Amino acid sequence: SSITRRSPASPDGQTAPIAIQGEVIVNWNKDHIRETMLSLETAALKSARDTYLGYVSTARLDRSEPIENDEHAQAEIASDLAEGLDDKLHDYADKIEKLETIDFGPKSTVVEGAVVKLSGRYFVVAVSTSQFNCHGQELMGISTMAPIFQAIEGARAGETVQFNGRKITVESVE
Repeated sequence: SSITRRSPASPDGQTAPIAIQGEVIVNWNKDHIRETMLSLETAALKSARDTYLGYVSTARLDRSEPIENDEHAQAEIASDLAEGLDDKLHDYADKIEKLETIDFGPKSTVVEGAVVKLSGRYFVVAVSTSQFNCHGQELMGISTMAPIFQAIEGARAGETVQFNGRKITVESVE
């Protein structure tokens, strides 16, 4: 059995962690987690878009002047890179769209929108992200397509699952 106790919100609207018997239990403000993830993905999209536009502009040849072989080769390389970046742009846009539609409400099992603690680390089941900081805790986004999600899907806090031949205990689900 687990102890659940809610703590009051701090002045900045985030919920402060509380300690119970020496263990820190985080009371997540999941709206803040969603906003943090959206902000990070939006910044990544903007950066990728700026890079894309930079490559596209160098891929254009000035047809009013004779074209050197070097210029043509550089334009082809820039065009290939821009095409690869175009896929990235779509990936970021898809992640943003998904984050806007996920239900981040309270969860009792590992499903989309849950914050899950595994091996002392926190994961947000939503979209894949690099590590980010929220509520003074490190989190990482995982998608429902990730192999780790396949292993923990539907598990409750305290349950043990198999992943890559190892037993992993789901420490908490919110």
